[in-house]
Amino acid sequence: MASKHDQLKELLEPVVESMECQLWGLEYFSQGRHSTVRLYIDKEGGVNLEDCEKVSRQVSSVMDVEDPIAGEYSLEVSSPGMDRPLYTLEQFAAYTGEQVSIKLRSAFEGRRKFTGLLNGVEDDDVLVVVDDNEYLLPLELIEKANIIPRF
Repeated sequence: MASKHDQLKELLEPVVESMECQLWGLEYFSQGRHSTVRLYIDKEGGVNLEDCEKVSRQVSSVMDVEDPIAGEYSLEVSSPGMDRPLYTLEQFAAYTGEQVSIKLRSAFEGRRKFTGLLNGVEDDDVLVVVDDNEYLLPLELIEKANIIPRF
């Protein structure tokens, strides 16, 4: 049985794509009777407030009809921003050479937090260099990863 996250992604990705945007990422949080669905959308040239509003209205309509979440929920639609979260191996590969902050679900080699240079991907692992040490972090262990913006 697919997770709620996977069910929502399967339902909402075609909706976002029909609005000429890409579903960059989806986060689903459930706290008691209230849930939050957060969509990050992107497109060539970047997204603006109008894009977020249009996608939000369309996604809300689909959620009302399909009713995939029991109880109350909040829907948030935004751009990934400068500190863009990374979810897939393809996204990690596309940002090779950038500084990243990664938090793991459980400890790997004695630590859960890694901040360093994203050095690419290898099989199902993310390569990150921290203080001249290279780590191969399994994608399934990554709880949260973000680009560290350059100013």
